[in-house]
Amino acid sequence: MPGGGIAPVGGPHNVSRVEAPVTIKAYLMCIFAAFGGVFFGYDSGYISGVMGMPYFIKTIAGPDATALTSSDKSLITSILSAGTFFGALIAGDLADWFGRRTTVILGCMVFIIGVILQTAAASLGLIVAGRLVAGFGVGFVSAVIILYMSEIAPRKVRGAIVSGYQFCVCVGLLLASAVDYGTQDRNDSGSYRIPIGLQMAWALILATGLFFLPESPRYFVKKGQLDRAAAALARSRDQPIDSAYIQDELTEIVANHEHEMSLIPQTNYFSAWTNCFRGSIWKGSSSIRRVILGTSMQMMQQWTGVNFVFYFGTTFFQQLGTISNPFLISLITTLVNVCSTPISFWTMERFGRRPLLIWGALGMLVCQFIVAIIGTAQPDNDACVKTMIAFICIYIFFFATTWGPGAWVVIGEIYPLPIRAKGVALSTASNWLWNCIIAVITPYMVDADRGNLGAKVFFIWGSLCTCCFVYAYMLVPETKGLTLEQVDQMLEETTARTSAKWVPHSTYAAEMGMTEKHATGHVEHSNHVVVGDRKSLSGDDSV
Repeated sequence: MPGGGIAPVGGPHNVSRVEAPVTIKAYLMCIFAAFGGVFFGYDSGYISGVMGMPYFIKTIAGPDATALTSSDKSLITSILSAGTFFGALIAGDLADWFGRRTTVILGCMVFIIGVILQTAAASLGLIVAGRLVAGFGVGFVSAVIILYMSEIAPRKVRGAIVSGYQFCVCVGLLLASAVDYGTQDRNDSGSYRIPIGLQMAWALILATGLFFLPESPRYFVKKGQLDRAAAALARSRDQPIDSAYIQDELTEIVANHEHEMSLIPQTNYFSAWTNCFRGSIWKGSSSIRRVILGTSMQMMQQWTGVNFVFYFGTTFFQQLGTISNPFLISLITTLVNVCSTPISFWTMERFGRRPLLIWGALGMLVCQFIVAIIGTAQPDNDACVKTMIAFICIYIFFFATTWGPGAWVVIGEIYPLPIRAKGVALSTASNWLWNCIIAVITPYMVDADRGNLGAKVFFIWGSLCTCCFVYAYMLVPETKGLTLEQVDQMLEETTARTSAKWVPHSTYAAEMGMTEKHATGHVEHSNHVVVGDRKSLSGDDSV
């Protein structure tokens, strides 16, 4: 690799390859893939309201019960995350063996089985078993859909498209809150069976739609099926297969893969996993450094504490005492989440990943400490409770526009192709592991009959968000405006704090002397490069 990857923006070394114009069809394909976030969000969100429903409480805990015990809430909430943790790990292998698209469809089928078990449940045991099975399905989808979108999305809109996944998660949360709000007063099993059973619709829509979408071209490159890779890339870019755009981009993907395979050879199943942990933790381009970055990124997203609001918001607002309708407050918080997330579609590409994560963490920690201080000083004052709710909504706004989508965008971009599926799977598994840990311990920290922290729990979330702020400043690189292959070059040549100044200065195809004929077997024509501006994402590159 040539040295000196940092050059003034717009300077003579700012080189990138031609990429096809982004068409409406290409947009729509990526946007539909993001629909996977709906049932992920819905499945995470419906349980908060269901656990506060009187009929569900009496069904699970007995006819005289008025609330679930801390242990029951912990088990019901966390068992999904436990299943998802293992599902995400398994998905890394399935995505490499059978394809990204096929794995997501399989995840939808497993998820539906889990939903059927939950819908039929009239006891704690079957609810837990159903959520465990559904968790495996969510693990398949949540790990692989990010991988799939990152690999098929054009670089100019990749951040916005992957942010769309988080937006769909928010829509799922909102739908769950709305359905819970509508069925809360039913005095029959429909109060909880309707919210649970509705999940099947989201899985069926996603699985059916994916049958008509192309497989990831990078999966076919990894399998050595270059003709199918070219066809898939042509479909995802809405261009003829013999287009120079398709030949150029495929050449670079193949050259990058061959370069990475020379550094990360895979001779058997075990080497494919051990390669994820090769290299030095101090070298930005090493596999283990990227795995640590991806898994810690997802850990930090959970440390923001946002799932406390979405998992236990209804029961937490019930504990505040002065709130007449905690279901409505939970609905409002999810509405704030939904309305805020689309802002990231623009800001993710305008300002970049790194600044959003830094400033988002700062905004969240300020709001969380304010909530904690007010809740400690005046916990029973109506005006103070309303102020707390207002700052919780502002905190959710900061999360929804920064860390919510940003963490998913980054993990989809930082891994080289030979370990990308397993790297994203490990990162997603980290998300669900910490999700599970938080779901297990939070009721014991907050409930009045246990730790009785109440609003003081926001001191913990504020402290953890302070860690997120330091983490983002020290370790998160800027990947805005780069192809996945250029991200590989950037991580090899720069550090997180200087990454925003890095500009492409070469291509893998040029360095390896590869032409389109070498990559695809089609008509050979010369490699060409374009001079552009990494900060300009308009697509108006000139040859």
